[in-house]
Amino acid sequence: MPEGDTIHRAAVRISSVLASQVPEEILTPHPRHAADRWPERLAGRAVRSVDAYGKHLFLRFEGDITLHSHLRMTGAWGIYREGERWRRAARRAWLVLRWQSWEVVEFDGPVLELMRESRTRFDRRLATLGQDVLGESFDMERFIRRLRADDPNRPIGDALLDQRTVAGIGNVWKAETCFAAGIDPWRPLARVSDEEAVMLVSIARAGMSRSVREGISARPRAVYRQAGEPCSRCGSPIAQRHQGDENRLTFWCPGCQI
Repeated sequence: MPEGDTIHRAAVRISSVLASQVPEEILTPHPRHAADRWPERLAGRAVRSVDAYGKHLFLRFEGDITLHSHLRMTGAWGIYREGERWRRAARRAWLVLRWQSWEVVEFDGPVLELMRESRTRFDRRLATLGQDVLGESFDMERFIRRLRADDPNRPIGDALLDQRTVAGIGNVWKAETCFAAGIDPWRPLARVSDEEAVMLVSIARAGMSRSVREGISARPRAVYRQAGEPCSRCGSPIAQRHQGDENRLTFWCPGCQI
């Protein structure tokens, strides 16, 4: 699943192409949106802004209309020069926005919807989100309050994935953040101090911000998908096991994460 850093980076790149511009062509090639009339509804409207919150991306048009996207496990945004080969097949495109020599394409998006601006503030899926881990003014005390409202027996690795507690952290950053902090992702919340929880989010914020600036090549790869490889810190084999209700694979070092 694309994580918060990927979505924020996509928002920055899309904004550099479309912000304050009126798309010259809007296509909705996927049959699911054939009857939605988005090209007609958005015709002549400039893109006011493009922003991200957690794993959600918003293209905000004039007239208080917003295009909301959540890529879940399968989706992707692509920004291409006209004539440049797309990284996915054209049949997988759900939305195409063209302006001058640019094409902004959303592929395989399970959540792609046009809504009134007010709904973005009151939609339950969005209103219940925790703070964006990449938000400029992140309130650590508020984060701790939400974390402590969770089940004290819940493993910290699973809790970091709960978007109601903090929005934007996914499986990669969960694993790499716990490793960087030297904290076992299976440790229950009751045995994670407030100071340790703050350290975890601070590490995630710093690393994900760097990834937004530099791309996913800047992401660490100390434990994620490194099962069986020696730990770079202590030499123990990296372990993997499914965790949480969603059964997501967790990677960690049993030798130095305590």
